[in-house]
Amino acid sequence: MSRKENYKENLTHLINEYLKTGTAENVMNYLTSNSNLPGPRGNLELADVFADIVRDYGEREHEKLWSLCLQLSQFSLIEAPVNNPKEFLVFCSARGVGALGTSQKFFQKAISRLKELASDARWRTREGVAMALQSMIEKQPQQTLKEIETWIESDNWLVMRAVAAGLAEPALLKDEKTAKAAFELHKHIFSKIAVTRERKSSEFKKLRQGLGYSLSVIVRAVPREGFEYMRQLAEQQDADILWILKENLKKSRLVKNFPEEEASTKKMLK
Repeated sequence: MSRKENYKENLTHLINEYLKTGTAENVMNYLTSNSNLPGPRGNLELADVFADIVRDYGEREHEKLWSLCLQLSQFSLIEAPVNNPKEFLVFCSARGVGALGTSQKFFQKAISRLKELASDARWRTREGVAMALQSMIEKQPQQTLKEIETWIESDNWLVMRAVAAGLAEPALLKDEKTAKAAFELHKHIFSKIAVTRERKSSEFKKLRQGLGYSLSVIVRAVPREGFEYMRQLAEQQDADILWILKENLKKSRLVKNFPEEEASTKKMLK
């Protein structure tokens, strides 16, 4: 039995137990004890299994699983700081909410909860939100993309970062409509940056850092429009936007696949 199969067997048993008793303690204990935290990398494989089980059980046990995900997310930054095993519970909660959100029945509740979690101070929780959005874009692309466009209007930098990170998944961008929508949403975020004077906050810096890789993922999917837009951004001579462009033009996905476009765009930054 592989490690992933072992996780699935054990976690399925514990979630079945939770569905009968309503007590989540054993699920929580299993997730925390196998979280790989403290450490540099949480147990993403286990989180994947958790999300898969929630999705598979979601149609018939959605209310109880929604309650489970809310219980997992109850731990504050003080109770579950970064790199604490309990932080993994909040990460799994985001993944579980995304799994439930792939069903039309729970879409609106899920997208609202993910927007709340997107502002969490813990980076792993925010990554969990991005991965959850990717699950929802895969299953319900049109509705999810329309919904997260409204997130940008919130003027919340961390929420915008969640949008950018959620879109930066090459497998999703193989779909032409999704790729074009991801490009337009990135343009919307950059339009917010261009007019703001509030750039000293840690939240803004986290968005800037996220855009430092996500834009290249999008440009890789729509290179003609993408490089033209990068050149337009370069002409603005905005220090933060120039930093984002420089970071993206270092990425091998652009350097190797579009050497001429990368080189000509880079010249504009000097």
